[in-house]
Amino acid sequence: MQYDVAIVGGGPAGLNAALVLGRARKRVALIDNSEPRNGITHASHGFITRDGITPGEFRRIGYEEVLRYPSVRHVMAAVTDIGQANGQFELITSTGEQVQARKVILAAGLKEVLPEIEGIREFYGKSLFNCPFCDGWELRDQPLAVISDNPHVFHKIRLLLNWSRDLVVCTNGSDILNAEQRQQLADKGITVVDTPIQRLTGQQGILQQVHFTDGTQVARSGGFIDPALIPHVRFEEALGYETTASGGIVTDEIGRTTTAGVYAAGDSAYVMPSQLIYAAASGSKAAMAVMADFTEEEWQSV
Repeated sequence: MQYDVAIVGGGPAGLNAALVLGRARKRVALIDNSEPRNGITHASHGFITRDGITPGEFRRIGYEEVLRYPSVRHVMAAVTDIGQANGQFELITSTGEQVQARKVILAAGLKEVLPEIEGIREFYGKSLFNCPFCDGWELRDQPLAVISDNPHVFHKIRLLLNWSRDLVVCTNGSDILNAEQRQQLADKGITVVDTPIQRLTGQQGILQQVHFTDGTQVARSGGFIDPALIPHVRFEEALGYETTASGGIVTDEIGRTTTAGVYAAGDSAYVMPSQLIYAAASGSKAAMAVMADFTEEEWQSV
């Protein structure tokens, strides 16, 4: 079947794009294999009317709403390749299906690469998180660890003081804080530990101790980390769009990439902060960009 738009990724950005396009009576293939980045998170926050919802329930409601529109189809698969010829895009899925579309929205998001610390996967999404706005409330007033080798961690530390004053910064052996920053943290009573972390321990996903390679340890009941973020899919060689140094897709203010007919939304375009509400909004904008381009192209034939 020939589609007007193929959307790669069915998270909040892809779902909202599909919703807008379905309501605009466009034939949409929403291609997604249901492996969201936030799938391990116990709850999602900061999205009005859905605060505290589980990621699975958010997606269930989203698909239920989107698929009410008869021109939208959910293709349960991953996209393995995309080609372009004669003004059309052909997407090859992991199930072998070929999907042809006039335009493509890339909304597959990012993958998180956690630090190589023993035990960290046991706690991530339960008592260790990435975004203070998403999960700071649940950890309020608790003794927290800030585990990071990110040079921008100083901003995150200052931000976290809105939720807890009991912070221990663990640089895991990285030199990411300058002398002035260290002095400011010391003045605020915030301890910095530069010794590499050996392992994390706790029970049932709740952090209890951070163990260091010199045999010391510190008691913490949760915290925040900075995983590396990399694109979930990359098609810049096949499609020719520009990317940033960190791998994000370069777009204009409403989601058009540098390749005609290709758009990007959500984390794929490094829309920050990386939150549901921002991703959904960017999906809506990308869909409207698609509709604006369709309108211009089809005006003469109406």
